[in-house]
Amino acid sequence: MVDHTQALSFGAAAAEYDRFRPRYPEAALRWALAGVATVPARVVDLGAGTGILTRGVLALGHEVIPVEPDPGMRAQLDAATPGTTALAGSAEAVPLPDGTVDAVLVGQAYHWFDREPAHAELARLLRPGGTFAPIWNIRDERVGWVAELGRIAHLGDSAGNVVEKYADFGPEFQPIEAGEFEHTTTLTPDDVVALIRTRSYWLTASAEERQRVERGLRQLLATHPDLAGRATVELPYWTVVLRARRR
Repeated sequence: MVDHTQALSFGAAAAEYDRFRPRYPEAALRWALAGVATVPARVVDLGAGTGILTRGVLALGHEVIPVEPDPGMRAQLDAATPGTTALAGSAEAVPLPDGTVDAVLVGQAYHWFDREPAHAELARLLRPGGTFAPIWNIRDERVGWVAELGRIAHLGDSAGNVVEKYADFGPEFQPIEAGEFEHTTTLTPDDVVALIRTRSYWLTASAEERQRVERGLRQLLATHPDLAGRATVELPYWTVVLRARRR
């Protein structure tokens, strides 16, 4: 069984999560949905959070059904996404009929799933030939200050190296294809600190540990030669998409 304590910690910071978490590049979303049989497609955003991925897919003209277990995140999604209401549900129990969706996308959440029952649920939801595609925005720690940011804030990503970590999505799915897309997000130093406050480590840490992390972040932002004195910084990401078709 998966411990969902950290996964369900984000609702306490839902508004900040929605404001500061990075968006998904359009090219990555188009690649994830390339080859869907029906256009516009009927897409489930599973573990939808505050709707960052939902809004990206809506902008491409598709129908999106967001599904999210955390009530705080659902409320923020509904407020930030006019005309859309998130369903209460989890990866292991989605409140939709069998074979009724063309694609299921997952933004920044597949690593929290209890994978074996989740794969069975995905196969139930998808039409034959439908697409399952989890997506991650991963900080580019080849950049020195970004690696230092991760060390200070304990940002060892739960996802890990997703291309190596996830070899398949179970017997109901064809082999996985991987796509990678580079992008950046522009933040002020205060925004960087606010972004870290939306991470599960911060949200579940003690007040003393939060203070220690923030002191380290402020020092990094004020003194690192690539950051000192700058009004804004470019935080680089690479977006990884794993895509497989239902058999």
